Amino acid sequence: MFDPEELYEVDSELPELSGAVLLHQLDGFVDAGMAAKTVTEHLESRLEHTVVARFDVDRLVDYRARRPMMTFDVDHWSDYEAPELVVRLFHDEAGTPFLLLTGPEPDREWERYAAAVRSLVERWQLRMVVSAYGIPMGAPHTRPLGVTAHASRAELIGDYQSVFNRVQVPGSAVSLTELRLAEAGHDAVGFAAHVPHYLAQSRYPAAGVTLLGSISRMTGLSIPDEALVESARRTDSEIARQVAESDEVAEVVAALERQYDAFVDAKDKENLLAGDVTQMPTAEELGAEFERFLAEQQERGE
Repeated sequence: MFDPEELYEVDSELPELSGAVLLHQLDGFVDAGMAAKTVTEHLESRLEHTVVARFDVDRLVDYRARRPMMTFDVDHWSDYEAPELVVRLFHDEAGTPFLLLTGPEPDREWERYAAAVRSLVERWQLRMVVSAYGIPMGAPHTRPLGVTAHASRAELIGDYQSVFNRVQVPGSAVSLTELRLAEAGHDAVGFAAHVPHYLAQSRYPAAGVTLLGSISRMTGLSIPDEALVESARRTDSEIARQVAESDEVAEVVAALERQYDAFVDAKDKENLLAGDVTQMPTAEELGAEFERFLAEQQERGE
């Protein structure tokens, strides 16, 4: 039997963390619109933080699949950007501590990694683990972004409603960790922002705003979002300008608006099959779009 605690090192000088929240975001899996990455970068730029735990990336990362960058300076190697899989300690505006686990998604030993995260949850007596990411959806940017929520207990999801029934999608280390935490009786929640598929390959700050809002409501953390909201406003203005300059793109957006409005109208009626929703994508079509997006990420080497 392996000892999951061998997979990481922890700072011995830590404050009391009982009841704190762990945010879990790894690079390498699906993140349409760079939604989760945007939230992570926002937190790191707006709040002071310090590393409190480090994972052994030599055991977890395949360097040949994702080669770290090195700097060659005239006649010698001068720098190496070593990958880091770390837990950072933050405090929100009210002084409440919370943790953020970030880095490259492990290429191997997923079960050991999930067990290691669980051991940290139990070691620090954390109350919840929260993940977030973006997924591509056939929805227009001119309507409110949807969010699919999933959790270890149905009570944690609250008013979030899923557009999916039962689908199979490629797994991830974060998803497996959530599953294993649920099996062990720990609270774990995930949020997937619905990013318009035509914006999935670009940074879309509005998706980050949506995820940050979901995280704040779920955890009760007080996190500043003004800079992120302003970035989303500027990006939305640029998108509107580009749409206005292309009749073809404008027609695509208009078609998505009609589909979206028909779907919302049908949901508001007692008979969910009422109204013309025949043009809405099926679960199979959504799954196919999801897999297509993942394939594009692999082709780009991400």
